[in-house]
Amino acid sequence: MLNGAFGTTRSNSLMNEYASLLGDAVLRHRARIAEQSARIEAELASKVKSEFIANMSHELRTPLNTVIGFSKLLAEHERRKLPDTEIVEYAQLINDAAAHLLAVINDILDISKIQSGRYTLDAREMNIDEILQSVIASFRAAADEAGVKIHSRMAIDLPPIRGDAVKFRQIFTNLLSNAVKFTRANGSITVEALRGSDGSVTVLVRDTGIGMGDDEILVALTPFGQVDGSRARWREGTGLGLPIAKALVELHGGRLEIRSARGMGTEIAVILPSRYAVSAAETNDSYLHHDQDATNATI
Repeated sequence: MLNGAFGTTRSNSLMNEYASLLGDAVLRHRARIAEQSARIEAELASKVKSEFIANMSHELRTPLNTVIGFSKLLAEHERRKLPDTEIVEYAQLINDAAAHLLAVINDILDISKIQSGRYTLDAREMNIDEILQSVIASFRAAADEAGVKIHSRMAIDLPPIRGDAVKFRQIFTNLLSNAVKFTRANGSITVEALRGSDGSVTVLVRDTGIGMGDDEILVALTPFGQVDGSRARWREGTGLGLPIAKALVELHGGRLEIRSARGMGTEIAVILPSRYAVSAAETNDSYLHHDQDATNATI
């Protein structure tokens, strides 16, 4: 009887000790995984930061050098008379460089406001096809110069959507800019708008460009990330176009999805919710903010 009780007690003790050792091993394993993940994230963040500083230096200096150089030539007009054609050409170059510089600064400010949660939307009902056609028209000249064809297919029964027209224009401008930038001569871009059965709208921006692998897509969606971060990359940019577009789509309650493969082109889908769903979400959000304000006032 005592032996039996003693054996049971000893077995329980061994089981408890084994369970404790196993639990410690699991915790150590999880700690190692967490430490490894943190190290990888830190290394990636450091790499992205270094590439951002190098790329941003280039992105800012190039237009600034253009502005300084050609404005200096114009300032010397009294000493060296310039033909009217050259004056107009220099002024246009300065204007283009200043516009590029402003776009870079605006992108940096936009991503900063989005990440800090201080971005506001002026939401109202609108026709998405009108915005798409306007953005497509603005890229015709650049696409023709690059030898790229742009095609559009708009469903005839597209419902109105609710959102900020300026931000929608920015979303599709960023997407088309990337499509033109990374599609080589004789390639094509297709912009297609489809109606969902629930009143949503899906916009597809499809190109025959260089494409990306899964790991490159993750980099492209990282603010300031460059798929090709080397100074010898064949296309310039700050690496903010896709992250800003994705963030703005999500602020509208939508989703941005990327399907791509190296050498096979890229398709970006922007899924925008029904205007009724957006209106309901805005109403709830307004109620929550009002309730929180009342609670804070009571406190």
